[in-house]
Amino acid sequence: MIHIPIYAALAAPALAVNVQRDIEFARPGGISLKLDASIPEGAGPFPAAIVVHGGGWVAGDKAIEWVQPLFAPLEKAGFAWFSINYRVTPQAPYPAMIHDTEAAIVWVKAHAREYKIDPARIALIGESAGGHIVAYVAARSRPETRVAAVVDFYGPHDFLRQVADRDNGDSARLFKNLFQTAPGADGEAKLREASPITYVKKGMPPFLFIHGTDDKSVPVNQSPLMCERMRAVGAACEVYLIDGAPHGMSNWEKTPAYLSYKSKMIDWLTANMR
Repeated sequence: MIHIPIYAALAAPALAVNVQRDIEFARPGGISLKLDASIPEGAGPFPAAIVVHGGGWVAGDKAIEWVQPLFAPLEKAGFAWFSINYRVTPQAPYPAMIHDTEAAIVWVKAHAREYKIDPARIALIGESAGGHIVAYVAARSRPETRVAAVVDFYGPHDFLRQVADRDNGDSARLFKNLFQTAPGADGEAKLREASPITYVKKGMPPFLFIHGTDDKSVPVNQSPLMCERMRAVGAACEVYLIDGAPHGMSNWEKTPAYLSYKSKMIDWLTANMR
């Protein structure tokens, strides 16, 4: 893979951007879903990223501190970004958050000219539960929801393996948070159906997995497992492990050694979104 160095861009002052907040992109069941947008000044068309926050499928927001560290690197590298809200449980169990993220992709593509972006150069970026969502959406994508690349921060991808690897109540927590139900006779089938790894196929967009090795929330083997499955079918992926880092990029901000992911993310996106 060719990597284009852009460290100077990350060190440079941010480019002028036009930030717009609380733009409605969908209204499922009468619930207004909104996004924030940051568009570089200039003629474009610009590459873009759709950012999907985490929060265990039960919490979070498009402007929450968990995703804020992504915004400045994207802006400095000349990317537009759209940070989205989606329905969370218990009000809207799985697969509502999947449908909402797909709706955001369709909306961004439909408004590409208005926001001066290149619809062929849209990336999905998700962290934690958002990593699960973007991996699922990209693995099962249709032409209207296909994206050019995916950056997946410490997302869970194989729920069956996660439950098997850890005996700490993960099964009950997953069912409560994601499905709003308790494990039953069809528990394994539900976990398999909701796992992005189930849908890995040739022709998926390329993935960059970023994961801290000291993640106590999502086992660090979840990212290599997904990448191994992708490579087995001929899909492209890369795993970037951050030694000693815990769960959550907002926690990484306190430790300079963890911040290499920012330049890695931009280098990788630049190389994979030509």
